[in-house]
Amino acid sequence: MTASLFHDRLTVHAQSHDYPIVITEDSEAENSSMAKQIAPYISGRQVLIVTNDTVAPLYLKALEDELAEQFTVKVCVLPDGEQYKNQQSIDKIYDALMAEHFNRDVTLIALGGGVIGDMTGFAAASFMRGVNFIQIPTTLLSQVDSSVGGKTGINHARGKNMIGAFWQPQMVLADMSTLKTLPARELSAGVAEIIKYALIMDDAFLVWLEENLPAMMALDLAVLGEAVKRCCQYKADVVAQDERESGVRALLNFGHTFGHVIETHQGYGNWLHGEAVAAGMMQAAELSQKIGWLTHDDVARIRRVLILGNLPITPPAIDAQTALNLMGHDKKVKHGQIRLILLKSIGSAVLTNDFDSALLSEVLSQHSA
Repeated sequence: MTASLFHDRLTVHAQSHDYPIVITEDSEAENSSMAKQIAPYISGRQVLIVTNDTVAPLYLKALEDELAEQFTVKVCVLPDGEQYKNQQSIDKIYDALMAEHFNRDVTLIALGGGVIGDMTGFAAASFMRGVNFIQIPTTLLSQVDSSVGGKTGINHARGKNMIGAFWQPQMVLADMSTLKTLPARELSAGVAEIIKYALIMDDAFLVWLEENLPAMMALDLAVLGEAVKRCCQYKADVVAQDERESGVRALLNFGHTFGHVIETHQGYGNWLHGEAVAAGMMQAAELSQKIGWLTHDDVARIRRVLILGNLPITPPAIDAQTALNLMGHDKKVKHGQIRLILLKSIGSAVLTNDFDSALLSEVLSQHSA
């Protein structure tokens, strides 16, 4: 087969250990399979692959068969969807581990999107008080964001990602070829997180996105690979500074407090995470404008780039007081005060509670039921 268009490698410097992010387009090529690339990072002889019933028919058999040549391999296939990111699914992973009498030498492999990655990581963090795991993210959203940095967890009926742990993987393999099978709606959900990085960190990256988003939406894997590389580097730099989100890492949640309200209120899975974040970023931008930080033109620019990514720019109708109550369950609430990530300017974000609550209510009321 022909050589890949690209093959990049970054390193995350975490407190527990350093680990690589491999961004490649060649896992379908001879001698470059997923199994061959992750095998050096598997400790022990026991492997549990955790995936879902959408991804399994596409990529599971080749990975399982090849790993089985070296390891004892078992599989746990979960239903697909954010609504299954819960304790019941975690119990199924535990059941699979214990049925095989797997021990502390086991390595869990997350083969799927952000939901599978978060749950597999949480199971790895909690099984026998911590075992190794590897991330193979197969969605754009998980490649650019959730697979990197060690945030793992599950949802609760009262709030998203409220139960979890920080647990770093041994490595992350982001194979661009998996995006060929990604539905258009899921692609856009990943684009939302890419836009987020530009808005909070780098106006020049936003200029690049404005020029290259059409190619990304057309599944140009080289352009997508460059975007994934940039976002992973941004996140690796942030994680090295603040692994457990006590400071600068919180900025990566731009749009998420508003977005989590949408996901929780509408029912997990009805809005994709990236879709909710996109609408949430618009609300955060509108609040930033009301405070006086962003201009009307800035907000219009953000709106245009989200539309270019085929993303929603308005939230569903939610009563403003209900939204405020749901925001009260956000992990960034401190001493009873809601803290939000807002934009001082495009490319510069801040975590703050220094805003007029009436302005927040005003933004929420624009789309209230």
